[in-house]
Amino acid sequence: MPKANVFNMAGEKIGEIELSEAIFGIQPNESVLHDSVKNHLANCRQGTQSTLTKGEVSYTTKKPWRQKGTGRARAGYAGSPVWYHGGVAFAPKPRDYSYSLNKKVRRLALKSALSAKAAESEIVVIDGLAVDEIKTKAFKSFLEKVGVTGKALVVTENVDEKVVKSARNLPGVTTTTATIISPYMILTSGKMVLDKAALAKIEEVFA
Repeated sequence: MPKANVFNMAGEKIGEIELSEAIFGIQPNESVLHDSVKNHLANCRQGTQSTLTKGEVSYTTKKPWRQKGTGRARAGYAGSPVWYHGGVAFAPKPRDYSYSLNKKVRRLALKSALSAKAAESEIVVIDGLAVDEIKTKAFKSFLEKVGVTGKALVVTENVDEKVVKSARNLPGVTTTTATIISPYMILTSGKMVLDKAALAKIEEVFA
């Protein structure tokens, strides 16, 4: 059964905790993780690109010169795509790139990401993650005491404004809650710092 170290807010190790085998102990499915990451990135795309077609550029519709006898190529409209500053052929227009994944696939992807972190011993559990004041320096010191020096994902049970504001100016440190955690967030973070209550919530919701 996978395990994780438990620390208090003073940065002292106070023991170990057994993690749920069904969530943190499965064989990670790389194919499903790949699908999940692609889905997340596609859903993040704004799709707001837009260029003008030949029917939308601002040009006179008068024929530039007569059809025959000039020795020049035939031309019917100054806004043609073959002309400089003309319209764009097959111009990109705003579109929605988002799509959804099957619920079972999403859940398997999350379990795979959590299991991968557990296998690499990159999960740290905090017994009562809370801060008295909004202080970035103090929160950075706390992370260093529990062995987190680079990228990190801090997970609380509910939105804790003091934790969020203390961590938001730390490069590479992201905060989230147990119920909206995603495989992409897990995979792009370094260590996971889990509040003990958040861990219980994850095991309750995703078991």
